[in-house]
Amino acid sequence: MAATLNDTLRQSTAILAEALALPLAEARLEAQVLLCRAIDQPRAYLAGHDRDPLLPEQAAAFAALLERRGKGEPIAYILGEREFFSLNFKVTPDVLIPRPETELLVELALARLPPGQPCRVLDLGTGSGAVAIAVALHRPEAVVLAVDQSAAALEIARENARRLGAGNLRFAQSDWYGALAEEKFDLIVSNPPYIAATDPHLAQGDLRFEPAAALAAGNDGLDDIRVIVRDAPAHLDPSGWLLFEHGYDQAEACRQLLVQAGFSQVSSSNDLAGIPRVTYGQLMP
Repeated sequence: MAATLNDTLRQSTAILAEALALPLAEARLEAQVLLCRAIDQPRAYLAGHDRDPLLPEQAAAFAALLERRGKGEPIAYILGEREFFSLNFKVTPDVLIPRPETELLVELALARLPPGQPCRVLDLGTGSGAVAIAVALHRPEAVVLAVDQSAAALEIARENARRLGAGNLRFAQSDWYGALAEEKFDLIVSNPPYIAATDPHLAQGDLRFEPAAALAAGNDGLDDIRVIVRDAPAHLDPSGWLLFEHGYDQAEACRQLLVQAGFSQVSSSNDLAGIPRVTYGQLMP
């Protein structure tokens, strides 16, 4: 007799909780998401069909998904998508998985881009394009340039831009500012690598599956941020802003870098967990 959806959920929740050391509520949510992908139904479907049998082909599809997750592969890579800023982005192992705390970076950028006014925005290390596309869609008068050194990442970003209808985006393959000549912007935004190369977290959880080049940056995690801050004045118009994400313990060092580079209005903002997550400054005119 075929297992019901409810039986399958109960068993798979226990499997994920044990394999990944997850709280039961989190394990159940992940099991629901994977099961819904296998049966091609929304999560709401499960509430009214919990006693329905799981068909053999559905059971096989679900077993394959569950095995991948049980080995630690991130849900986002298994599903091939992740929501960010109320938008659904395609993601692959070629790009970093967009995270909720990075939405703060978008919010702070939008607060410095008055609606209805033409402006030029640069997103350094765009990855999936999540930050650049969110800014572009909320400021259609802006021209946003998204750069990344990875050609594979840029292809994902281009696809996301096409699918989400962000027509005011340009793309360039560049190692930070390397291919931008003397081009200038009103605002530069970045979610760069900022984890120390020796940080043990790189060998744990989702980070094991994400591109190393998008995560680690030298012994203290600040190598790329130093380059971004150092070279930003050459690519900002007078009174332009630089905003970037960083690690939980790097805010003070990032503020010092901005001050040394000639920025004013230097400050940091906390994410929803109360952690200093984004630091920013305005170029002195």
